[in-house]
Amino acid sequence: MNEIFFNKFERLRSGWRFIIFSILFSVITAFVGIISISVVVIFLPDDKTGTFFMSPIGVSVLSFFSLTFTTLLGWFCGKYFEDLPLKALGWAFHQAWIKQTIWGLLIGAFSIIFASLLAMPSGGLSFTLNQTADFSMLLKSTAVSAVVLFIAAASEEVLFRGYILQTFVRAKLAWLGILLTSFPFAVAHLGNPNAEIISTINTALAGVWLGLAYLKTRSLWFALGIHFAWNLVQGSFLGLPISGLTNLTKHSVLQFSDQGPAWLTGGSYGIEGGIACTISLLFSMLIVWFLPFIKADEEMLTLTSNEIPKEKSFLSPPAPPTFENV
Repeated sequence: MNEIFFNKFERLRSGWRFIIFSILFSVITAFVGIISISVVVIFLPDDKTGTFFMSPIGVSVLSFFSLTFTTLLGWFCGKYFEDLPLKALGWAFHQAWIKQTIWGLLIGAFSIIFASLLAMPSGGLSFTLNQTADFSMLLKSTAVSAVVLFIAAASEEVLFRGYILQTFVRAKLAWLGILLTSFPFAVAHLGNPNAEIISTINTALAGVWLGLAYLKTRSLWFALGIHFAWNLVQGSFLGLPISGLTNLTKHSVLQFSDQGPAWLTGGSYGIEGGIACTISLLFSMLIVWFLPFIKADEEMLTLTSNEIPKEKSFLSPPAPPTFENV
């Protein structure tokens, strides 16, 4: 009976850790959601309450709270279930974090541009320079969008590529962890405007893509760079809907025209709802996995590769010197 709950290291099994984290997250989310809705209903006019949570400020506020309590919850579970320090969660400023973030930004930007190019030869997507917004308007819009999209991407990464994926990785069940986090990642976007079957499949593929990015680096910075750049270039540069949302970017450098077919270009959901996006994601997965110079630091590998026996702990202070080792 004990083996059902505990592994050979006398640690609670990864499946139970996943369930406990998910329950705690759901309870906290429900509590914060009730408070948020109550505040919005009290302080905003009736005609604005329905759109607040899809607005830039609404997305920013909810994402910030999600980022904060998901990070704290991941730290809590890591500490009390596996004796891990906060840096194991993936936000540590380790030696390669800047390099990994920059490469993530480049890959994310390339991938969304490549998806858009795939939809252009058929005449489906076309782009023209935005003639209605001057440089200052574009700069302000991009800056606001960058803040909103950065917080949103960070909150999603720490939730879906944070503790619940990482605890399976330490249990040598990485692929199970990716599957169990990619499906909820797709489900979380079902409420977005005009979501349908292809967009849901692509979002699940994006979950696998970002899960691979975490596995490659054992850090959230690489995946965050990919996620953030994909969204920012998609909205602020190309002017496309971001997962069906059209109000997260006020002005974009380019304006697009979509002549279909929707199965290729994504239609009203945006490029993420089309086959062009599917092809780009699959290609980018290969890039992420096989780039030889993108790899994890030794410290992060140590914190994320194996479970440690109950009697050991990364949180324990070093043993005092003895006459034998002085």
